[in-house]
Amino acid sequence: MITTPLRILLVEDNEADVLITRRTIGKLVEKPEIEVVEDLTSCKSKLISFLPDVVISDYNLPTCTGLDVLQLVQEKSPELPVIFLTGTIHDEELAANTILAGASGYILKKDMNNLAEKLRPLLKKVVFKMDAKDEVRERLRQNRIAINQIYDYLDNLKLDNKEQKDNMGKIKRTIRNFEIGDDDDKKT
Repeated sequence: MITTPLRILLVEDNEADVLITRRTIGKLVEKPEIEVVEDLTSCKSKLISFLPDVVISDYNLPTCTGLDVLQLVQEKSPELPVIFLTGTIHDEELAANTILAGASGYILKKDMNNLAEKLRPLLKKVVFKMDAKDEVRERLRQNRIAINQIYDYLDNLKLDNKEQKDNMGKIKRTIRNFEIGDDDDKKT
């Protein structure tokens, strides 16, 4: 059993698959915190406020595709692993393309009977990459949530003139530079 608590964002519209996936994660992870969404708008909101350790997403959703979810995740948190749990990927070329696009893995829904066996190594890989201590990780998470909320606020401002738009662009660049500087500081 994985003893590191994991925050998991499950992007899935099929209630039966949600139940199976939740039950399986509960068997694999000691204290999982799972949030479920079924569209891109809700996914974006949870990426800002919940900031998961991993995203598990269906590939074929009613309002978007898994690649749309992957692209959104990469925009908000490029380091965040995304695992596809899908019935759509039937050919190896499409599966390879999802991995090349940045997905951390995929599991076919036809393998739901063996979901624990398929999901365990992918979640262990997620935990292995989480090398920060819990306290530091939580501080980083809170900072990231604050930054995401600032970005979201700035994106939703109604700007009346070019000078305001230019100033907002400068603020965003400054925040990004600050984030990049923080990442550089963590490496040294």
